[in-house]
Amino acid sequence: MEKKFKRTLITSALPYANGPVHIGHLAGVYVPADIYARYLRLKGEEVLFVGGSDEHGVPVTIRAKKEGCTPQDVVDRYHNIIKKSFADFGISFDVYSRTTSATHHQFAADFFRKLYDDGKFVEMESEQFYDEQEGQFLTDRNIRGECPRCHNLDAYGDQCEKCGATLSPEELINPYNANSGNPLVKKKTKHWYLPLDQYQPWLEQWILNEHKEWRPNVYGQCKSWLDTGLKPRAVTRDLDWGIPVPVEGAEGKVLYVWFDAPIGYISNTKELCESAPEKWGTWQKWWQDPESRLIHFIGKDNIVFHCIVFPSMLKAHGDYNLPDNVPSNEFLNLEGDKISTSRNYAVWLNEYLEEMPGKQDVLRYVLTANAPETKDNDFTWGDYQARNNNELVAVYGNFVNRALQLTQKYYGGVVPECGKLTDTDRATLDEFKDVKQNVEKLLDAFKFREAQKEAMNLARIGNKYIADEEPWKVIKTDPERVKTIIYISLQLTANLAIAFEPFLPFSSKKLREMINMQDFRWEDLGSTELLKPGKQLEKPSLLFEKIEDSAIQFQLDKLEATKKANAAAAAKADPIKPVISFEDFEKLDIRVGTVLECEKVKKMNKLLKFLIDDGLERRTIVSGIAKYYEPEQLVGKQVCFIANLAPREFKNGLVSEGMILSAEDFDGSLAVTTLEHKVKAGSKVC
Repeated sequence: MEKKFKRTLITSALPYANGPVHIGHLAGVYVPADIYARYLRLKGEEVLFVGGSDEHGVPVTIRAKKEGCTPQDVVDRYHNIIKKSFADFGISFDVYSRTTSATHHQFAADFFRKLYDDGKFVEMESEQFYDEQEGQFLTDRNIRGECPRCHNLDAYGDQCEKCGATLSPEELINPYNANSGNPLVKKKTKHWYLPLDQYQPWLEQWILNEHKEWRPNVYGQCKSWLDTGLKPRAVTRDLDWGIPVPVEGAEGKVLYVWFDAPIGYISNTKELCESAPEKWGTWQKWWQDPESRLIHFIGKDNIVFHCIVFPSMLKAHGDYNLPDNVPSNEFLNLEGDKISTSRNYAVWLNEYLEEMPGKQDVLRYVLTANAPETKDNDFTWGDYQARNNNELVAVYGNFVNRALQLTQKYYGGVVPECGKLTDTDRATLDEFKDVKQNVEKLLDAFKFREAQKEAMNLARIGNKYIADEEPWKVIKTDPERVKTIIYISLQLTANLAIAFEPFLPFSSKKLREMINMQDFRWEDLGSTELLKPGKQLEKPSLLFEKIEDSAIQFQLDKLEATKKANAAAAAKADPIKPVISFEDFEKLDIRVGTVLECEKVKKMNKLLKFLIDDGLERRTIVSGIAKYYEPEQLVGKQVCFIANLAPREFKNGLVSEGMILSAEDFDGSLAVTTLEHKVKAGSKVC
């Protein structure tokens, strides 16, 4: 027998605050989570919808290094962008906070400390990848190498973005530092581990026997992990960005992001409850009261963390509710290609909101209609336009506009009396009397795509009814009959405003304003008496508008430009050469020299001849950069050169005693490597 709960706590995966959110995030997590939260609120249930930014992930540090700023600068900027985008898009979080908050830092540290004090961790020393040149251990995401499965040369240490395989750095072929390209060595370090193997029997019972109703992709992935056999998982990392491990002797170590981030759901709840206890009560009510239900909305790449790792953490703590369901979606592709943050190949939410103003509901509708609930799906701008023009405009919008415009034209916007019903009227009313039950059944089963389709069927019923009855013709011969036609059409319109509220909140609000329906309840869905005779309606306007080809072409051109830029970069970026030993590198004597003289070489247009002060003597170096510099530009500059390269003699008898270091851009242009701060000539580059 299904257990009844007093309240529902909804969480949505915390996005990394290293960039904006894109349509893949929306389709996979935030639109379905918002639909469900709005639906439960409409039913009058007690709901808390929690979100927030994950700000301690390695992608944040990568972005900071790339931009030459601090990780805090990065997360401050993107947290605000993400939070505003969600609000503008109608994602109705009750709280959207962040994992750099003081509340979270303290809560996560206390959570770790309790498990530590209770002896729930295993302390182990292990060998991990280390960059000797930079003097640091590397996290999985900072390591790249060749994928052992598809042989993609740029796979990350935790996942291959090309084939989707979950990896560990040890599996990569020729792993290297993703930021510097430096080769890696193994070095011993001490960390604390959550012994997942000890929780395996309990997880098998809890998931495989007690939660067979979970989606097949969730259940199947969990079973695969359990069948393979769980191993202890590190909950700390050697990093300088994150929550310090609250244990003596753990200097330079922080909580691993996948230990820290899910605790953010709890700390964000605590932050909200303490800010308004009279409304929300205590955070314990939501997380520890057995009559509270926990639902996680995530993408498929987070299944293992939300179904195995986080529940084991909660179980180890002992005081928390476990997730009742984890409705995870598959991935959404874009125009037949994988969405990629690193390649900038995505439809970013903040850009969409600027370029398609007022069309939040169009995107919500299309993403729900194409929701990757059971398999990966594809978003195309052609489908986006077709669904808007052929469904939202031609079906839903057309019916509503006809019903309201005819009410305005014939009755001055006043709801008419309903007369005697015909067989057609009864058949139409009979068709939509079960809409509430049908939509509710699908939403309760997390089948959002089918639920939205059921809501749209209500518009199709109305559109067909008003088209078949042709009140604009009947008015000439039987005006009393038209009153009944319009009355039924208006009841259908009011039902649409309720049915679409979880899916299309902006257009539903606009429609309710037009029909002057301030108060509405989910339980009223299916009623034929939502708008009483004599009720004055507002002047109608179009609910949706057609999207022209030019707007779609703009988006396609934008994606094509991104593809071309990526292709150009990939084609012109030389692959990293085979790894060499540090001893081989030490054979090169790279020094700083001061350019005393520089001149063009006669009859050899590509060459410049330098006279270099190398700190010991003067030497001549010839470099093929005449196309990019005038000689006088380089006089007085300090350049890097290889001092122990064998002399090279040219046909004209000129001898080059070394090589000046230059960087070749993707367009083939060369730039001499110069120093920002002066040092003594002859200084070694190390």
